[in-house]
Amino acid sequence: MGCTVLVLPLLAALTIAALLNPLAPGGGAAAAPSSRALADIPPAMLALYRRAAPECPGLSWTILAAIGKVETDHARQPTMISTAGAVGPMQFLPATFAAYAYPVPPGGKNPPTPWDPVDAVYAAARMLCANGARGGTDLHRAVFAYNHSEQYVAEVLRIASQYAVAAPAPTGAAATAVAFARRQLGTPYVWGGNGPADGGFDCSGLTQAAYHAAGITIPRVAQAQYNVGPRIPANSPLAPGDLLFFGTDPGSITHVGIYSGPGLMIDAPHPGAVVRERPIDVSRRGDFQGATRPTLRGGAG
Repeated sequence: MGCTVLVLPLLAALTIAALLNPLAPGGGAAAAPSSRALADIPPAMLALYRRAAPECPGLSWTILAAIGKVETDHARQPTMISTAGAVGPMQFLPATFAAYAYPVPPGGKNPPTPWDPVDAVYAAARMLCANGARGGTDLHRAVFAYNHSEQYVAEVLRIASQYAVAAPAPTGAAATAVAFARRQLGTPYVWGGNGPADGGFDCSGLTQAAYHAAGITIPRVAQAQYNVGPRIPANSPLAPGDLLFFGTDPGSITHVGIYSGPGLMIDAPHPGAVVRERPIDVSRRGDFQGATRPTLRGGAG
């Protein structure tokens, strides 16, 4: 914050557009840290960025981390006071910080202070959220509001793109299944529903129909879909098209969705809702029981 506004040439503006693409709504929200991130970000700060990001649904932790890098190299700069009077690891003007300091985050100071990393990172997430980052609505505007410089926006987005492990684009049957599921967005949830003839889908009806469109037969109910696999080893990177299962234990699966993209899931959630695509971080879900990859079955079965 508080840097001089610089005008970018057209090429730099196009670079911003390219960098925004993988960080579109929800993209990267739950992305795994890249080797660059692990080497560059102190472990305590990395954990803090990831913990604070859900304060703004759909905001990727990589954006917070990139701002922390540009501002103070993740709190490594000893004084952390800018010529404009911005202070602390996320470089807040005191008056701006005060607008986003509450509620006091877990582990923060009371009263909150922009010098405290926990307070500062949570306040940064809230400020970004208030200016367009919620759900990825307008990430460019959100970062520009943090520092009114197009050069700053480009640098933050460039670093953010380097901090996340790139998710593979869906191909073949997985791409077909994800595309089918995405076309159903807004379709009503209907218990036992298998599609338009029933007025909508339930969770497993949607995933079965998506893979039927891709030429792969899977069972009808979520528990059977989980049982048939093929199961993905725990903590393995997810790929678009993977089915995500939730419940109280592996023998009590109650919900399934289809992973659609970095940090995103399409599902038919519950009565009264519609098929939706939303950010998902399975590492923060105590009811997540695992994922399967139907494409490994190699075809109908």
